[in-house]
Amino acid sequence: MPYSDPSTMNVQTIKELIEIVSQSDIAELVVEDDDKKLVIKRPSAFIGQGQAVVSANLIPPANPVEVGQPQQAPADEPGSTETELVAANQITVNAPMVGTFYVAPAPDAEPYVKVGDRVQVGQPLCIIEAMKLMNEIEAEVSGKIVKVLVSNAQPVEYGQPLFVIEQD
Repeated sequence: MPYSDPSTMNVQTIKELIEIVSQSDIAELVVEDDDKKLVIKRPSAFIGQGQAVVSANLIPPANPVEVGQPQQAPADEPGSTETELVAANQITVNAPMVGTFYVAPAPDAEPYVKVGDRVQVGQPLCIIEAMKLMNEIEAEVSGKIVKVLVSNAQPVEYGQPLFVIEQD
C-alpha cells in the first residue's frame, strides 16, 4: 500500500484516505509505525452516510487536548461557543457535521433566513460545505428565527449551535 509511512503523508494523501473510508464499508483504517499513528474511522451513527472522523498523532501537540472536549472561548470573544440560555419554547439547531457555514446558496444570493423570519419544517436554513460537498441544513420545526449564532463562511464543528428558533 502506498500509504505505509505516516511521516510521509501530506494533507492531500490524508484527504484521499478519508474519501476512501467515506465511500466504502470500512469502519476504521489505521496506519502506524513505531512512534506515529493515523486513525480514520466512521462513528457508528454515521456509518453508511458517507461521514468520516480523523484522529492523527503524526506530530506530538505542544499542549495536548483531549479528543472530543471542546475548547471554551472567552465570553467576550466574537463567535464564542459558550452555551446560551434558550427559553422553553425555543430550540437550537446544531451543526450535523464539521464544515464551513454559508448563509446563502451563492455569494451574491440573499440569505436563506434572517433574524425575525418565519420558517417551516423542511425549509433550508443554511449550507455546510464538507469535503467540497454542499449540504443544505433544513428546519426541523416551524417557528421564528430568534438568533443566528454563526457568521457567513465561518468554520463550524459537529454539534455547534447555528440558530435559535422560537417554536410556533
